[in-house]
Amino acid sequence: MIGHDTLNDSNGTTLKRTIQSFLVIILCLAYLSPIYVILVNSFKNRAELYESILALPASFSFRYYANAMERMNFLNALRNSFLVTALSLCFIVILASMCAWMLVRSNSRLSRIIFMVFVATMLIPFQTLMMPLMQEMGSIKRNLGIPMVDTLGALIYMNIGFGASMAVFLYHGFVKSVPRSLEEAATIDGCNTFGVFWRIVFPMLKPVTVTVMILDVIWIWNDYLLPSLVLTSKINRTIPLSTASFFGEFTIQWNMAMAGLMLTIIPVILFYLCAQRYIIKGVAAGAVKQ
Repeated sequence: MIGHDTLNDSNGTTLKRTIQSFLVIILCLAYLSPIYVILVNSFKNRAELYESILALPASFSFRYYANAMERMNFLNALRNSFLVTALSLCFIVILASMCAWMLVRSNSRLSRIIFMVFVATMLIPFQTLMMPLMQEMGSIKRNLGIPMVDTLGALIYMNIGFGASMAVFLYHGFVKSVPRSLEEAATIDGCNTFGVFWRIVFPMLKPVTVTVMILDVIWIWNDYLLPSLVLTSKINRTIPLSTASFFGEFTIQWNMAMAGLMLTIIPVILFYLCAQRYIIKGVAAGAVKQ
């Protein structure tokens, strides 16, 4: 009787896992279906594309990718996107990590107010700031002579401001899990404040740093709205702005647009695959409270 019950429980567990695995596969296929549509249609001509968007192309030719790269001025756009993303990311990581560390370690009423201000700014939609932001950038140009429109430096500056809140929020939770005794021991050994942070604290923030990097790379690399407001000349276009050139007022070149979109997302996918093992660990550790 015991063996029969055990066998039934084992069969029930196996059936449950099979159903769960099947549901996971279905959900994954549904989630990846847009990528499939973009990929297969990037190899089709217009006739094939209008016949069926789900069918495989008659032949796999990379001519549409070549045409898309030429139309987008891909190498220049790739350089601009890489420069904006890399520099914005460096400043966000450095400034946000130092800010979060000081807010946690000071533990004063003022630091708590500053932290709540950072959290509150995460709730403000960017669309409500678009017009005041551009008016302020124009005012800086007129009064100080600093170009804040149609320059990559201005876009990097704005990315740092808009990305700081979430980064400080994630770092703030993670820093609480770092033992203060390590910092005190380093101070006793003669390490100054700068050395304590960069030699002791910052290396321990690696999981949340990678999490911030992944989230910000996906956001900055794919951002269209802010660059469309700041950048006006073709030479300064990022990849999302260059991809938009395929969507005209009266016609849309869907096959080349799909090829351009694939070229846009490949670098982000490669970056995510290299760093994905840190993201869950970093988000979970950032939620630790002490």
